[in-house]
Amino acid sequence: MAYVIGRLRGEITVPFGVNVLWDPQSTIALAAATGAAFVREIFTGTYASDMGPWTPDAGAAMRYRNRLGRSDCLMLYNVSAEFADSLDRRPLPDRARSAVFSSIPDAVLVSGQITGEAAALSDLESVKRVLPNTPVLANTGVKHDTVAEVLRVADGCVVGSALKVGGDTWKPVDAERAADFMARVRAARA
Repeated sequence: MAYVIGRLRGEITVPFGVNVLWDPQSTIALAAATGAAFVREIFTGTYASDMGPWTPDAGAAMRYRNRLGRSDCLMLYNVSAEFADSLDRRPLPDRARSAVFSSIPDAVLVSGQITGEAAALSDLESVKRVLPNTPVLANTGVKHDTVAEVLRVADGCVVGSALKVGGDTWKPVDAERAADFMARVRAARA
């Protein structure tokens, strides 16, 4: 991943972020190696997942980031993992509030169950209600016809599948779909 980003780095004109799925330490290392402005990952919680048990360590990730001289790299914490179930049975807003209290992420992300599946609007609302001073973003499943509604609640969103040819995660980005999506974002924010 570092090689590919390095080859394209001269062409990237906007702040960019990285994410090595399910691996906070590698995500931080990749950000340090490539000059990424932010990282997006699950840094807190304990999960049962398709790939086995998962227990990330936010403190270790933050210390690693600082040791690598990247305390400027923003950390976006996903508090509802895709392809996994939290073993912490506290309600999502309580888990989100705890993550902010204990490690101060730069933003909190709320996801649906899998890639391209929307986070429940009620989840976004409940997390934003308990974190009024922390940016809360929808992390999955925001589509052209839902972005305005999502942005009435969330401070922003992470978008992938909706920008691809036919809205298919596995297809390349469709420039017309991306332009249409951003026009809707601008209209929603106006």
